[in-house]
Amino acid sequence: QVELVESGGGLVQPGGSLRLSCAASGFAFSNAAMNWYRRAPGKERELVASISSVGGYTNYADSVKGRFTISRENYKNTVYLQMNSLKPEDTAVYYCNAIYGNSGDSWGQGTQVTVSS
Repeated sequence: QVELVESGGGLVQPGGSLRLSCAASGFAFSNAAMNWYRRAPGKERELVASISSVGGYTNYADSVKGRFTISRENYKNTVYLQMNSLKPEDTAVYYCNAIYGNSGDSWGQGTQVTVSS
């Protein structure tokens, strides 16, 4: 059974930092591409960051480049999103997504990030 469990969300002041974690199980994590998405109230879901299975290549949305860093630890089956210099517009529910095998596409339950003073 595939499972993705996000953690690390919360309330932070503008300019602060948070690190999100996503613990994966039920599939070959090291062979999966991993993504972080977010959905803000009243907005469409946005792809925030991606990391490849091989080589650890990363991509970021323009809105977070230079502030967010995605990384993975395959021996822990975990992907991270380090978020620095947070802004109120980063407020959203953040979701972990895994792409694996021939057609595997799984999502976590999401974790709320609120940036407010």
